[in-house]
Amino acid sequence: MSATNPNEPSVSRREFLMRLGITGALVAGAGAAGYKLWQPKHFVPGFEKEKGLQLKSYAPDPSKLLPSLSIAHGTEHEKTIRAALGALGGMERFVKHGDVVMIKPNVAFDRPPALAATTHPDALRTVAKLCFEAGASKVIVADNPINSPTGCFFKSGLTAVASDMNLDLMYPETNSFSPLSMDGEVLKEWTFFSTPFKKATKVIGLAPCKDHNLCHASMTTKNWYGLLGGRRNQFHQYIHSIVSDFALMMKPTLVILDGINVLKSNGPTGGRLSDVKTMNTIVAGTDMISVDAYGYEHLLERDLAELTYLHKAQERGLGNINWKDTNYKEVTA
Repeated sequence: MSATNPNEPSVSRREFLMRLGITGALVAGAGAAGYKLWQPKHFVPGFEKEKGLQLKSYAPDPSKLLPSLSIAHGTEHEKTIRAALGALGGMERFVKHGDVVMIKPNVAFDRPPALAATTHPDALRTVAKLCFEAGASKVIVADNPINSPTGCFFKSGLTAVASDMNLDLMYPETNSFSPLSMDGEVLKEWTFFSTPFKKATKVIGLAPCKDHNLCHASMTTKNWYGLLGGRRNQFHQYIHSIVSDFALMMKPTLVILDGINVLKSNGPTGGRLSDVKTMNTIVAGTDMISVDAYGYEHLLERDLAELTYLHKAQERGLGNINWKDTNYKEVTA
């Protein structure tokens, strides 16, 4: 038996048991907190716990007579976009009188139009004009840029277009986001820039065609990444899976890929005029996978076999990567 130190205060049996109980409670509490933070359905920290909203489909009724994909060649944005939409049956096929149209550009970075890293202001001006001509009552423009939203919209030239045309430009605010629920490969529940969708009756994706250092290409499918909130850079290690999830998340009315000037290298931010090549092409359609397949092959001029996220989407029945098998039309502006 060990000796007792006469200078050390004694502890009664009752006090000993109370201390033991407190210690046990702290351990149990820490374990419960750890379990709560680690949830089996969570892919990375940041997923919302509550059940989120689910986006409706904005896709038009399929047509057996009208093309689902158009390719227009021309040197000017307005003439070429008008030619591409005309080949699909005109904007009036997609936008009706009184519609509220949400246009999702790519304004992730504070870059000028000449660098082709963001949606070109002439492209936005033309698409908005076509929407109003078809009878739209309002056009909303929204994105959640990586850099400062006000700086990105201003430097890209889109702020000026929105002001000139009285477009409803929506910047992301703290209360602009809601949890979105979906059964994606990676996306289960995540914060989503939901405010623009509360009034929108039609949704149009308007994206530049550009190189991307992580997933090889940023086009109309990758464009929806800008609707995510939270710490979305956590998805970079799963980039092909999450980009393919966007074809499940969004069923847009129409997507338009701007290939007048293409950022061929050093994407997605660019920075040198030498990275940009004039391709003088606009691709539009109702299937973003088909549109991007054409863009990757003919605008970025790369082997389609390497673009994993398009193949994932095709395998899941979310689009047709074989654009030549679609009902398409090629025109010159």
